[in-house]
Amino acid sequence: MNLTDSRYKDFALVKEMLETADVIRNFDFSQTANMAKAIEQTGAVFLTGEGSSRIFPAKSFIYGVLKRGLPIAVATDGSFQGCEYDLSRFAVMGASNSGKTKELITLIKQLKAKGQKNIFGVTANAGTPLQELSDECVVLSCGKEDAVAATKSVVEQALVYRSILCNLIKCCECDANKTAAADLSAQIMTTEYDPAIIEKAANARTIFFAGRNDGVAEELTLKTNEITRKQSDFLEGTYALHGVEEIMRENDVIFFVEPFESEFEKMQSIFEKNVGCTVVALSTKDTPFPTIKLPELKGYEKFFQLMAGWNLLVQIGTAEGINLDKPNRARKIGNEFIG
Repeated sequence: MNLTDSRYKDFALVKEMLETADVIRNFDFSQTANMAKAIEQTGAVFLTGEGSSRIFPAKSFIYGVLKRGLPIAVATDGSFQGCEYDLSRFAVMGASNSGKTKELITLIKQLKAKGQKNIFGVTANAGTPLQELSDECVVLSCGKEDAVAATKSVVEQALVYRSILCNLIKCCECDANKTAAADLSAQIMTTEYDPAIIEKAANARTIFFAGRNDGVAEELTLKTNEITRKQSDFLEGTYALHGVEEIMRENDVIFFVEPFESEFEKMQSIFEKNVGCTVVALSTKDTPFPTIKLPELKGYEKFFQLMAGWNLLVQIGTAEGINLDKPNRARKIGNEFIG
């Protein structure tokens, strides 16, 4: 069963996920050249926003900057926490699909009142407070999302940040690879996973995602709540190996995103032998565990991890008999600015 099958076709969530391939295919990597120049001149950037607008876009950008050793200070936190910081030496990047998220607009208004320069925005909607308040704002091309769980917009927001990184390092690799990335993305999102894995996850009490602090596992943890309605937790880095097994049960499932090879033996000892829960890897390499194999393409590996996770969660939610488009309580705009 894959996302193009009739079981899924009527869900807005699935439709929007599948549209992500064309978002990548048509993305303009040149549009953030001025933002990259300002960030380079400033030497520091604070990336803010709430929920899915910040987790993967901001953290994958920070990972990319630190991995390359760029001489730029990078940080991210929620916007209300940002209101407590001295950001005077930072360029500020704020992302909000709606363009009117209360926390972000409050921070930007506070900064503008102090005369702050180099305030940039990323939004899916034109004519919003975020666009009006920003010195420069990218309006996404992905179109409206009807599903509560943001998907294609998250990828385009992350591509905006990735394009800033590409402009900073003067690299055209992501642009050159975008057609191949789009094709591989479509393939990833239409792959049927092992029914035994799906059944285990559908029957789990808690689904854990473990991985680097690059936004992927954390974003998939949030999507687990929104899509499968299950209890979930994000275990950063090797946090999974430092005591969390005390509260885990046999029917729990833990997905490791590109796990560290040096920890395979420890993972087997803790989770398979001591806890008895199900361990699954999402990885470009073979592992000792059931593994969802991912393709490799420079600049897009983390996007592929995220999309494989989406597909996984849709298949789990469907196995549970859930209406993927109708959560009981969650809203599209979590905290809207009024005024």
